Amino acid sequence: MKILFIGGTGNISSACTLDALKNGHEVYHFNRNKQKGEASENVITVTGDRNNIMELRQIDKFGPFDVITDFMCFTPDQMQTSIDCFAGKTSQYIFISSATVYKKPPDNYIITEDCPLENKFWKYAGDKIACEKLLTSQTKLTYTIVRPSYTYGKSWLPTGLSAREYNPIYRMRKELPIIVHGDGESLWVMTHNTDLASALTGLYGNAEAVNNHFHVTSDEVHTWNQLYAIIGKILGIEPKPVYIPSEFINRYEPEWGEGLLGDKCRSMVFDNSKIKSVVKNWGAVKTYEEGMRESIAWFEEKPERMQIDQELEAKYEYILKKYLA
Repeated sequence: MKILFIGGTGNISSACTLDALKNGHEVYHFNRNKQKGEASENVITVTGDRNNIMELRQIDKFGPFDVITDFMCFTPDQMQTSIDCFAGKTSQYIFISSATVYKKPPDNYIITEDCPLENKFWKYAGDKIACEKLLTSQTKLTYTIVRPSYTYGKSWLPTGLSAREYNPIYRMRKELPIIVHGDGESLWVMTHNTDLASALTGLYGNAEAVNNHFHVTSDEVHTWNQLYAIIGKILGIEPKPVYIPSEFINRYEPEWGEGLLGDKCRSMVFDNSKIKSVVKNWGAVKTYEEGMRESIAWFEEKPERMQIDQELEAKYEYILKKYLA
């Protein structure tokens, strides 16, 4: 199949690119061509800004595409641009939404695709909800909606407050305190990007995915305390948690707080029956411990990857100081 990714070199889309290539698809990227992915030499990159509709229309010269997967749509304006540009240009438009769209607080900690969409705590989630509503209310563009939850790859170190930086591992190795939101006992799911990628590949051209929506996550469930304990096990270090209410974190660092109140502080366990019924034989296979071992090894393979984000470190220390004062 001929597949276009809007994006293609990010945390999720890079894994999806590799999986699509592995399965014999012809892959194109549309992005600003400022970041090279692992498989960039095996794809055709069309350079442009997805917010510029004239540049986005460049894809017409390379299509039509069997599938267009949009990793870079975050606002209703961007969704309207996608509808206007891609209607009639593809048999399947896949919108990468987010599992943050589900109602917070949830009515039940077990989440199915039938759960209501409502998130008043996080603008990111609210915008994704608006995008979904705009997409599902039109008839010109055949779509599939995919909702990942916290998805990471080897270049991420997913924790409660950060994901892309080495700081949490640095703090543990230095035996510095780690901020854990709440009491650390809410339930959470971490999903490796390779597992999401294999599910997405199974949706390409799948008749059961037409005008349908799915979340895609691991079935492995941990508390946040257990997630930090797994990191400690890998490092051979006992974590030193400081438990701080999410509301307190939000007061002093709203950028972290809205992601906690609108997502991570709630117990969320996903029922993946729907995606498994459509993508036969699919299931997430990589455990959090396996994924974190790979991520830590990747960061510590080269000194430049272990650089500390000083701004992030200052935020840690500021919140700890305020809370422990």
